[in-house]
Amino acid sequence: MERRLRLVGRRLAKVREELRITDEHLLHFADITDDSRIRAMVSETPQADEDHREAERTSTALSKHRLELVLTIEKLEREQDELLDDMSAQRR
Repeated sequence: MERRLRLVGRRLAKVREELRITDEHLLHFADITDDSRIRAMVSETPQADEDHREAERTSTALSKHRLELVLTIEKLEREQDELLDDMSAQRR
């Protein structure tokens, strides 16, 4: 049980770090998406439109990935809590 708890803790730390990095990327691509949207409106060229669509696709994919990470963190936290509860119950 303690080994599982350590494994869950390590996995939780990795996923939290990945979430932090994903959040940084999301901020960066939000800026790129905004800039490309403005460029597409001003220049009205097919290339500018394509650049904007690509930036939006990337931002959307990152947002979906972020949601998956948040859900994974919630699952791991529940698992960690259950393991801690089980360990506490065994020591009584």
